[in-house]
Amino acid sequence: MSTQTAPLAAHVAVEPDTQKAAYAKVFWRIVPFLMLCYVVAYLDRVNVGFAKLQMSQDLNFSETVYGLGAGIFFLGYFLFEVPSNVILHKVGARIWIARIMVTWGLISAAFMFVTNAPMFYALRFLLGVAEAGFYPGIILYLTYWYPSHRRARIIAIFMSAIPISGIFGNPLSGWIMDSFHGTSGLAGWQWMFLIEAIPAIAIGLAIYFYLDNGIRDAKWLSAEHKAVLEHEIAQEERTKEGHHSIAGVFRDRRVWLMSFIYFCFVMGQYALTFWMPTLVKSTGVTGNFHIGLVSAIPFICAVIAMNLIGRSSDRHRERRWHLVIPALMGAVGFTVAATSTSTTVAIVFLSVAAAGAISCAPLFWSLPTAFLAGTGAAAGIALINSVGNLAGFVSPYLIGFLKDLTGSTQVGMYALAAILVAGAAAVLTTSPRLVNK
Repeated sequence: MSTQTAPLAAHVAVEPDTQKAAYAKVFWRIVPFLMLCYVVAYLDRVNVGFAKLQMSQDLNFSETVYGLGAGIFFLGYFLFEVPSNVILHKVGARIWIARIMVTWGLISAAFMFVTNAPMFYALRFLLGVAEAGFYPGIILYLTYWYPSHRRARIIAIFMSAIPISGIFGNPLSGWIMDSFHGTSGLAGWQWMFLIEAIPAIAIGLAIYFYLDNGIRDAKWLSAEHKAVLEHEIAQEERTKEGHHSIAGVFRDRRVWLMSFIYFCFVMGQYALTFWMPTLVKSTGVTGNFHIGLVSAIPFICAVIAMNLIGRSSDRHRERRWHLVIPALMGAVGFTVAATSTSTTVAIVFLSVAAAGAISCAPLFWSLPTAFLAGTGAAAGIALINSVGNLAGFVSPYLIGFLKDLTGSTQVGMYALAAILVAGAAAVLTTSPRLVNK
């Protein structure tokens, strides 16, 4: 069942107040709820970074073993991303996103039973399989409600869930690990995996009853508001260069360019989310709860930056430089933080790195969604996201390997800075006519 709406008549009288009211209803109905889903998703995906503070010592994991385990999630994610998103497009978001969240919640809880590296690798892989399709599914779902000229701001608000999960999740994870350690014979990291999996299962069940597949299914919208929203979506669809087939997506050079750009940006994003506790600890901060509090500072900066830049991008309908500048900010932040011996200076420039690197992801999606349409949009968004998220495998493994090799994270952070610069350069090869909408 396709969740896209059929084109309406070309001429629909739209009053600004009616349009504003319609989008306000959509925003408050779906965006905060989707943010909550993504906060839970991201916390379950990256809380292994906090578990590492105890888990690696308890299970005798090297930095390379941890990095490989953290990253292997994205191999499962990569393999199942495209089919998952195509299924979502056919059966609807309500059923498929509910299935994704319940499945990954159960697997995340199972991490409390890990006793060796092979089991750690297997569960990380299965978690990637379970979660495949969630993020690109949400991006696709938002295209059913918002045209491109409104999308950067909305995706930036939605993706504020990433730094929000760091702001609240890091102190929460540290508190659970310190407070529950030894309770009922379980380590703090085991309690953390169990407790933080429960919201995913509960919210997954709630999605089935709360989320609507598209504008037509929304009983909370009046007929007038539905007409306004469908008219805007239909207008945008007519400006796209034809609907892509799934095979056509794989042949489109622009899709592969987008995949490369996203890969570069995700490298920086996951370096921060997986390694932030370790980086903060290396500056001299002690205690899991204190590490969590200090780790939240860069993510607070990222929330502010990504929403300001997203609003600016939509207001000016300019996409390229609104991506290039944050990417270069991330590169500068990583470079300076890597060379600093001061906790204060390191946190300031990790904050610059977070504000830049994490802001790139929501702003990026205004590029491919400007030209992908139909079933090709489902496949294209999933393909770009799956290839880009291979950086989630490469990034933690690369930093872990280089840290084991050199005894420092410095070389890895220099490499991340160079990759962000490469992504910024690739953005400037895109056509302004194609993406500035």
